[in-house]
Amino acid sequence: MSRIGKSPIVIPAGVTVEVKDGIITVKGKNGQLTQEFSDVTVKVEGDQILVERSSDHKDQRAKHGLYRSLINNMIVGVTDGFTKSLELVGVGYRASNQGQKLDLALGFSHNIVLEVAPEVIVETISEKGKNPIVKLTSFDKQLLGAVAAKIRGFRKPEPYKGKGVKFVGEVLRRKAGKSA
Repeated sequence: MSRIGKSPIVIPAGVTVEVKDGIITVKGKNGQLTQEFSDVTVKVEGDQILVERSSDHKDQRAKHGLYRSLINNMIVGVTDGFTKSLELVGVGYRASNQGQKLDLALGFSHNIVLEVAPEVIVETISEKGKNPIVKLTSFDKQLLGAVAAKIRGFRKPEPYKGKGVKFVGEVLRRKAGKSA
């Protein structure tokens, strides 16, 4: 039995949940999210959401905890939202934004200009003597993670000097260089 799937999801005030034909819709102050689901049943009882499965088949067991976590992330997203911060480590690495366009200078011959989805709010922080930070905020956790992974993929941190785009707080495994 899925321990995650068994626990009910509490619906906070100001959030409306609607289940119809295998699609769950969650509306809150930050926005609206929808998610398709299969092999499980989703019930809204009062101020709780219960995710249940009809049998112990492998597919249903696998999706039980998954859909419970996805629905919980939707509720947290429309109430509080999610934030990810990326740090640019390297000499001459810069970041700036004009609205939803993120301009990154990552040591290539040209700058990388990324048009970020309108659901994701981009903010760049550049302080003298500190590494530039790109702060991403959104109510959709999946979209936020995809955008952050795309930005990190432009220049992944390398293990010798640690240069590249990394998440704030990410611990890198460092390697020793050539020994003399």
